Amino acid sequence: MATRTRLSPEQRRDQLLTLGAQLFATQPYEDVHIERVAEMAEVSRGLLYHYFPNKRAFFAALLAQAAEQLAQATTPKPDVGPREQLLDGVESYLRHCAANRLGVSTIHRGAASGDPEIEAILEESTRLHEDRILTVLVPGQEPHPLLTLAVRGWLLHLRTVGHEWATTAPDVPVDEVRDMCAGALVGALEALPPEGRPAVLASLISG
Repeated sequence: MATRTRLSPEQRRDQLLTLGAQLFATQPYEDVHIERVAEMAEVSRGLLYHYFPNKRAFFAALLAQAAEQLAQATTPKPDVGPREQLLDGVESYLRHCAANRLGVSTIHRGAASGDPEIEAILEESTRLHEDRILTVLVPGQEPHPLLTLAVRGWLLHLRTVGHEWATTAPDVPVDEVRDMCAGALVGALEALPPEGRPAVLASLISG
């Protein structure tokens, strides 16, 4: 008889989240029963609830993990110019989407949950990426409100494109999707009034 491998608490938690991602990425939130995760992991429901007291807490932990993985995968490269940072950041994001379809789908579903705790996690993630971009566009300055709106709107656009590309159109070359998304941001910045346009806009266009 095979001996079951004993996992550390951290390993067990990661295992449960990995299995849970499969459920939440493929089923509506309200249809998921987290007890199924215990069955898939071959552990007791009591052990599952030791780590996650309810479905909401489970989904929040899953979303936070996905957001952290995304943040690490898209860490900016400060030693390159603004255009290179933009292209590299978008491509890193898209490649992360392709390699982590379950996590990306979890974030996509979380955005539509309407749950304040879930929305707070997504807001923190969006703010992180927003700050990263604004730091490149207007280093050491307070961004114009319209610039902030443009960047935030573009991030939401990128999130949707990344999810749709990774889950429904993965055969489209990543560089084509990258250029399309980068061009969308440049176009939004060009549409700003002169006082809202960042000084680095020309370098984003010309490289």
